[in-house]
Amino acid sequence: MKKILFTVLVVAGFFSVSHADTANGSGVAAIAEKVKSAATEAAKEVKDAAKTAAHAVSEKVAKATAPSDSAEIRIFQADNSDGKITPETIQKAFEKAGFYMAANNGMNFPFKRDFNNTYYDVFNLAAFYSADVVKEFIKEYPTIGLFAPMTMSIYTKKGDKTISVATLSPARMAEISGIPADHKGWKKLDEMLQKALKSAMPNGKWVPYTAKKVPVKGPLTVTATMKMGDDWEDRLEDLENDFESALTVNKFAMPAFNELSEDIEDTGYDFYIVYSVCKIPVAYTISKNHPEMGAYAPCSMYIYKKEGDETVHFGIHHVKNWIHSMGLTEKEEVQILNDAMSKVEDILKKTTSAKAE
Repeated sequence: MKKILFTVLVVAGFFSVSHADTANGSGVAAIAEKVKSAATEAAKEVKDAAKTAAHAVSEKVAKATAPSDSAEIRIFQADNSDGKITPETIQKAFEKAGFYMAANNGMNFPFKRDFNNTYYDVFNLAAFYSADVVKEFIKEYPTIGLFAPMTMSIYTKKGDKTISVATLSPARMAEISGIPADHKGWKKLDEMLQKALKSAMPNGKWVPYTAKKVPVKGPLTVTATMKMGDDWEDRLEDLENDFESALTVNKFAMPAFNELSEDIEDTGYDFYIVYSVCKIPVAYTISKNHPEMGAYAPCSMYIYKKEGDETVHFGIHHVKNWIHSMGLTEKEEVQILNDAMSKVEDILKKTTSAKAE
């Protein structure tokens, strides 16, 4: 810009001197042409500089309004000094964006009831999915049920004036489910998710997630199978009742139950159901230092049987995913997660062996 200003000043000075020296009118046309040329060049430089500046601003805005590609857990945060953004208004925005909200539960009540304490002014765990997105996957990739519904935490720490939403990145969901990361369904989900968040929190922005990942080994999911013949319709209700009873006995909550085979037409399944399961002590313990844990909770457990196939499949993502993404190293946190996972594995073992033909 200094260069441009200098050019304009030189042109102005040249014209002033030349005009004084050419009062008789000779050479005026030549001088005018030089002035016109210099002015044109100056205008071009101004235009180019403005374009460069606009591009830089655009890039900066784009980076501020897009989540990091490397983040497994993504956090969208907004100023909420006036308290107008609530879990309820966020739910409405998500529903308007095309999501079905299977659950949106305030956790402060059970935290205060069971532990006489909470670390948050607002803390909700929500489960949601888009039937249109799930339909993109379900015929070819039944493991989509691990994230149908997907989950989020909505939270405000005590005394804070911001509200945050934590979700799992599509790339991480792809890795855990084994579905190709370049599947078009992930892009569709990501676009819907970002649109919903920006609608719910217009002044929001993505904030860096800095937890150091912890390496984990072994499968990222827990699965089980059993056989069920042509009488599956008669046996399904018993299976559901036995499974739900086992969860209740082991003190798991079931905030949501979704029948994807009913919600989505022509899936190719005799049945495809998903339980949302969680343990209040797990949520309380992990959320103390990691409110973003809602990106993984409540956990979605699928149970499905394909048409023409006698095998019933069960699946849930392993708690080692939590440990990895959130960088959990504290003994209490790791222990309570592993204990819960052991109970799930035991329930699956007993359920499938008891019902096997």
